[in-house]
Amino acid sequence: MDTEKLWTKDFILISVMNLFIALTLYLLLVTTPSYALNEFHTSTSIAGLVSGIFIIGGLFGRLGIGRIIDDVENRKVLILSALVFAITSAIYLVANTLPLLILNRFIQGMAFGVATTTLGTIVANIIPLHRRGEGIGYFMMSTIIATAIGPFLGILLLEYASFDIIFIFNLILSLLFLAISFTVSEPQHILPKPEKTENKGKFKISNFLEFKAIPISVVALIMSFAYSSVLTFISIYAEEIHLVEAASMFFVVYAAVVLLSRPFSGRLLDSKGANIVMYPCLFIFAIAMLLFSQAKLGIILLLAGALFGLGYGNFQSVAQAIAIKAAPLHKVGLATATFFMFYDLGFGIGPYLFGLIIPFTGYRNLYSIMVVVILAAIVLYYLVHAKKGQQTNTS
Repeated sequence: MDTEKLWTKDFILISVMNLFIALTLYLLLVTTPSYALNEFHTSTSIAGLVSGIFIIGGLFGRLGIGRIIDDVENRKVLILSALVFAITSAIYLVANTLPLLILNRFIQGMAFGVATTTLGTIVANIIPLHRRGEGIGYFMMSTIIATAIGPFLGILLLEYASFDIIFIFNLILSLLFLAISFTVSEPQHILPKPEKTENKGKFKISNFLEFKAIPISVVALIMSFAYSSVLTFISIYAEEIHLVEAASMFFVVYAAVVLLSRPFSGRLLDSKGANIVMYPCLFIFAIAMLLFSQAKLGIILLLAGALFGLGYGNFQSVAQAIAIKAAPLHKVGLATATFFMFYDLGFGIGPYLFGLIIPFTGYRNLYSIMVVVILAAIVLYYLVHAKKGQQTNTS
């Protein structure tokens, strides 16, 4: 295989798979809070839990797979996780009690965590080293497309279709994901695996976490925590401020901006380093959240969506690339798992905590508080990464 080639068959297949599984994530994140409120008459905090427990399950899935993903065949792990994901997608149609729904969300989240970590590891192994920032940027475009289509379809289906239709659509996406998993080739590891026999059977935190990836992963946790407030409650917030029509296009605008800017940010990362991309992304993210919190016109809400795409949307891929580059090549899988564990933790705890806070603050004040959180994260990024210089994995 030409080591310089980026757009290989497997790179395209993995990107398509990532699109399908990310679609299910964002579709259900937007719709399950409304499902819990309407079908089970829960509180806002429990509705947030129903949404966020999926991400907590993903965290546990990544924690487990991070220990072994660099030692086993990625293709087998991918197929097994895809099968579990499809089965749990079908269970939504018969989950007629709140505890069963929450349990199913958690198990599906675990399968999601294993599957997406495996996808990230495979793609990191097949991207040429000197094009890693660019390659991950293109790969993450599938997630960005999903962030537009998933919530857009979710809000649309909430208005015009039943919850059963939403779950059937989710099942179809899961079955497509499973079918494609059988066509993916087992990637060749870039470097031989190091000897691990002397530590075999011993419990070590380093077997579950890649410490070099943790600093940027903590920043990612804070960013995902802040953005989960938008993703989870935008449909309810839009109803409150009477901007439902604009909200339906919010993620489309978000994705369009990311798709236009992502190729440039990826190349800039590879050629000039992370800081030149990261600082603008973080400041723009803060401005977007401020506009979102004060939006009274549809055009302002959509402008916030565009700035979210430019800021948060590009932060995602840059931060993931930093985490991978910080780790030795034989620990790419562990670094990927570590990054997404922290990233998922922010998404997982956010909806539940915000559900508790919103009755006291209201939505606008909550989003104003998130502006301060993002600004604090900029200082943290300087301390844990920018100040210490940039690391690149070469061994």
